[in-house]
Amino acid sequence: MSSIKLKASAKGDVVEVKALMTHPMETGQRKDKKTGELVPAHFIQDIVVTAGDKTILTAKWGGSVSKNPYLAFNYAGKAGDKVKLAWTDNKGEKDSAEADVA
Repeated sequence: MSSIKLKASAKGDVVEVKALMTHPMETGQRKDKKTGELVPAHFIQDIVVTAGDKTILTAKWGGSVSKNPYLAFNYAGKAGDKVKLAWTDNKGEKDSAEADVA
């Protein structure tokens, strides 16, 4: 099961995309309260969103983005488009999700 909840809806020729990603987003600067050890950095680095075969958004993130990040944006598109969001984190883990534009 994907860690991404993805929705896309069209109003005329504008598509609104909303994504909620479940991820710890650790900076590597916080100490574990029980052990006093630094919690290793673990955060989403790269995001790519496509509609069909066209890239509509790319983003580079770092450790300063909050846990379980939310992303929303608009692009020029239409109902029936297939939107795909994929991320890769600093540990090489990946996830992706697809949604049809309603």
